[in-house]
Amino acid sequence: MKILMVLTSHDQLGDTGKKTGFWLEEFAAPYYVLTDAGAEVTLASPKGGQPPLDPKSDEPDAQTEATERFKADQTAQQLLASTTPLSQIDPAGYDAVFYPGGHGPLWDLAEDADSIRLIEAFAEKGLPVAAVCHAPGVLRHVKNSEGRLLVAGRKVTGFTNSEEEAVGLTEVVPFLVEDMLTAHGGLYEKGPDWGVHVVTDGKLVTGQNPASSEAAAKALLALL
Repeated sequence: MKILMVLTSHDQLGDTGKKTGFWLEEFAAPYYVLTDAGAEVTLASPKGGQPPLDPKSDEPDAQTEATERFKADQTAQQLLASTTPLSQIDPAGYDAVFYPGGHGPLWDLAEDADSIRLIEAFAEKGLPVAAVCHAPGVLRHVKNSEGRLLVAGRKVTGFTNSEEEAVGLTEVVPFLVEDMLTAHGGLYEKGPDWGVHVVTDGKLVTGQNPASSEAAAKALLALL
């Protein structure tokens, strides 16, 4: 069982002068769910190398059992420091793909031609695609084999407008995940803000927020 995890390479929070990147829990929790189940996980990002960590996800109140485990795991840290450039990834070598969130993906992965091509290849083969929190934003330009937007008519979730409002970034992000999914014909649904909410539609798995990342990885495993 070979699973690809794709992280952002983007570290600028719009023009605020603040840093962003991937959200630590959204990487760590799924990583351990998958590896503990025996999966061989490959890490990739648009630029390769060390993906930028959202500093807010490294603050004490954002830590979980999975993030603490990661911080004591030298092997996982070395893997994360040397992600493969997305352009070098052959989707034929994997059984599924998982996208952790953080605000970074809204700027790079949502527009990245290699990422779009990758997801379309997985969807074409009927292989599972999972994305959590802001990462459903990577589906923005992805189409199915008939040329329709992949999310159209599919049940999906992702970071809510009210959650974005709560973190004060509604006017900073390039687009709102909830609005984009809805505008693209997605059958968007959500649970309470900051609660666990995961949606599976066919081979597409989406999770609403950081708290949903572990459950999203388990949903991906269930499809395998």
